[in-house]
Amino acid sequence: MVNIKEVAKQAGVSASTVSRVLTGNIPVAAETRQKVLDAVKDMNYQPNPLAQGLKGTRIKAIGLFIPNVRDLVFPAAVRGIEDTAKQHGYTVVLCNTDESIEKELSYIQNLRRRLINGFILSTARSNSPHLLALKEEKFPMVCLIRHLGEELDAVVLDNRDGAYQAVKYLVQRGHRKIVILNGNMEVYLYRERFAGYRQALEEAGIPLDKRLIFDNINGWDESGRVVRDMLNSGVRPDAIFGTSDPKAIGVLKAVKDCGFRVPDDISVIGFDDSDIAAFLDPPLTTVAQPFYEMGVKACEKLIRLIESKRRSRPKVEVLPARLVVRDSVR
Repeated sequence: MVNIKEVAKQAGVSASTVSRVLTGNIPVAAETRQKVLDAVKDMNYQPNPLAQGLKGTRIKAIGLFIPNVRDLVFPAAVRGIEDTAKQHGYTVVLCNTDESIEKELSYIQNLRRRLINGFILSTARSNSPHLLALKEEKFPMVCLIRHLGEELDAVVLDNRDGAYQAVKYLVQRGHRKIVILNGNMEVYLYRERFAGYRQALEEAGIPLDKRLIFDNINGWDESGRVVRDMLNSGVRPDAIFGTSDPKAIGVLKAVKDCGFRVPDDISVIGFDDSDIAAFLDPPLTTVAQPFYEMGVKACEKLIRLIESKRRSRPKVEVLPARLVVRDSVR
């Protein structure tokens, strides 16, 4: 590939003059400018935007942080972000953090070296003070799906109401012994989903039973193990609420593995309405999150922060949850 020094030699100017012509940051005499442009055309020179960024010209790029690229929650949201970013001339850099604070900090430090204009983060937890530090520095950032309350801009679901709708539906169908398989309670959305579960039970006069409450459950493998252990110990619930579709998928398999039927013996309900939910056996009743729309809104919000000269107060945009009824609840 032709480099900038070769273009400069062809045009009879310095490399810095070529750079000034291409960036347009500093005026260059018309005759000199034309010599450079002719050399660029003759030699088919293609500037390297990454190299330009390293030398001080910030490229239009957004860092997107998600906990696990394999999680069924994220594909639609990522697509919404990418589609919106492209419309505004931005590139998206995807970072998989594996729920590691150290890994997230490393990504932040590396990407801030004049390459990234702002961040969208789906990794916020109560032990994420580095995100608040970024906010103090006025670095553009938006939380997506997860958030830290009212201190940072965010686009989230009404998680409490979504869980409330799910458990209220189970109660209305006659279920009283309802298991909840919840996630990490350091994550705000899981605290909210538990609050919705508790509210629905309290309204129905059903006391909380600690034997039916499981926290820090991650994915289908762990949820399946917990349910198999529970059923094999003789505990037989009416219904199981998995606070994510992957958890509910693990439940479906575990219930069948233990010789029970869904929904005839045990009803199962999830949370997400991921693309696979309608194709499970039986099709999964679940709470829908508008992931694509959330991705679009988060990206639009971030671009406004990047391009605005004034900083407004942070705003958390809360989207409504919707219960999708299928065949996994009797």
